[in-house]
Amino acid sequence: MKKILQQFFSFLKGLKQDPFLCLGLIAAVLFVLTSLLAGFVSTNSSQKEDFSLASLANLSDKTAGEEPFLSPAKGFSPESPEFLLVGDNSLKSATPPTNFSPQVLGALVAGYETIDTRKVVTEYMVEAGDTLSSIASTFEISLNTLLWANNLSKNSTLKVGQKLVILPVSGVLYHVKTGDTVSNIANTYKGKTDEILAFNGLAGDADIYVGDILIIPNGVLPQAPSSQPAPQLVPLAQSYFICPILTPSGFCRRTQGLHFYNAVDFSNSQCGEPIFAAAEGEVIKVKLTESISRWAFGGAGNTIAILHPNGVVTSYGHVAASLVSVGQHVSQGQIIALMGGMPGTPGAGLSTGCHTHFQVMGARNPFAQ
Repeated sequence: MKKILQQFFSFLKGLKQDPFLCLGLIAAVLFVLTSLLAGFVSTNSSQKEDFSLASLANLSDKTAGEEPFLSPAKGFSPESPEFLLVGDNSLKSATPPTNFSPQVLGALVAGYETIDTRKVVTEYMVEAGDTLSSIASTFEISLNTLLWANNLSKNSTLKVGQKLVILPVSGVLYHVKTGDTVSNIANTYKGKTDEILAFNGLAGDADIYVGDILIIPNGVLPQAPSSQPAPQLVPLAQSYFICPILTPSGFCRRTQGLHFYNAVDFSNSQCGEPIFAAAEGEVIKVKLTESISRWAFGGAGNTIAILHPNGVVTSYGHVAASLVSVGQHVSQGQIIALMGGMPGTPGAGLSTGCHTHFQVMGARNPFAQ
């Protein structure tokens, strides 16, 4: 042992006298340490990869045979973004182009909606003691906004149980007609184009469609006409529309009666069930988003609209996936979408569960009671 120590001290003395030998030794030690570290990382990565592959294999075994859509109690989760189950025995491609407005895109990057204020039109049922002024004050809107939205005057008498349309902000409610642009609407109602675009979640000046309902923040109704009425109703045969969720057995379950605007809700309590075109026509709007905001597209969430030969427009809200594209002609009874509406899922909008918001513009909704 004594001899070994003497040799060690002699080696250290040699290092002190020869600096090049010292540097060489340090380099050799660093090389050995680097090699050992690289080997450790490689082994660890290999183990992680083996674990990941094993996990995927187990997950595949567990999910084999499951339906691509779960019941409302379990949630709604599509297995694939490209193919969705239609009925019980067929798959349908569902990858239409998706447009994002700057507001929606910003929300996606941040992971949440930066402004979570009420942006949808609601309805209020008049109670005893209510006045026009008190209702406007309660909802923090101007009296004129309340009057314009409901075609009332300051001398109008309210009745208990009467339904009133309530805008989320002071301004004007506008029904889009053929040839309209956001700029023209802004000029007519003294609004600001950028405010209309932002508040209604529009991507651009031309991103509006016949039958749309816009909110014009701080807008003012022109002197003539004295009101901005809804489109004239076209008389329809009772059989012109079929139920948009009609089952082979003829079952059509309505879950909510007439509400804003001229809409009813249908559901068989199953996300992913097919939605049918109520009548033939041309698809004029397919608006989809990955946003989970309750206010997506005015609360209707993912929406499809069809223009029918008589000028009437039907709209289908809270869809999970569109199976049609803009400009496509559809036949009555053709499957156009799959039902969505499960809260927390992309494009569900303001919804409490799986259903279809069926709206009619320009005619009486035949399913209203």
